[in-house]
Amino acid sequence: MRRLAALFALDAFAGGFVLQSLVAYFFHARFGADAATLGIAFAGAQVLTAVSLLLAAPLAARFGLLPTMVVSHLASNVLLVAIAAAPSVAVAVALLWARHLLSQIDVPTRQAYVMAVVDDREREAAAGATTAARTVAQALSPAATGWVMQAVALSAPFVLGGGLKIVYDLLLWWTFRRVPLRD
Repeated sequence: MRRLAALFALDAFAGGFVLQSLVAYFFHARFGADAATLGIAFAGAQVLTAVSLLLAAPLAARFGLLPTMVVSHLASNVLLVAIAAAPSVAVAVALLWARHLLSQIDVPTRQAYVMAVVDDREREAAAGATTAARTVAQALSPAATGWVMQAVALSAPFVLGGGLKIVYDLLLWWTFRRVPLRD
């Protein structure tokens, strides 16, 4: 459980580099996106996030929990990195929307996976520990993001966050691909 919690913390830490407020700032600073454009971009992203959550169950039923988690999350993070190189706000928003269509498929599958690899008597503790690890880790990275945007590049948080999330995806697969699920 500690390895799983540590990996989930890495994912959450990486996610802290691309909080919605920082993405909005990037779109405004890089492309001059106005409030109306940002509103449409993030409204669409939230709707696609909801669709993403609904896709989780049928995909997990077809492909399995871990493959569904890793493949959807990996593709989502490649799209996140691509936002850094987007040539226009339209392309950046399209990449953001594609990312959000995939980005939350791992949430219900991650929760189900945790429950499927621990004993019944450990489920509450496992859920609490993994959630606490994610919450603390995500609190740490936003403080560094502003500095990274100024010192390295405006788009660096997308590459850094997406790159760390890709590392998480690969480590998650490598570490848990042979762990049997409990009935």
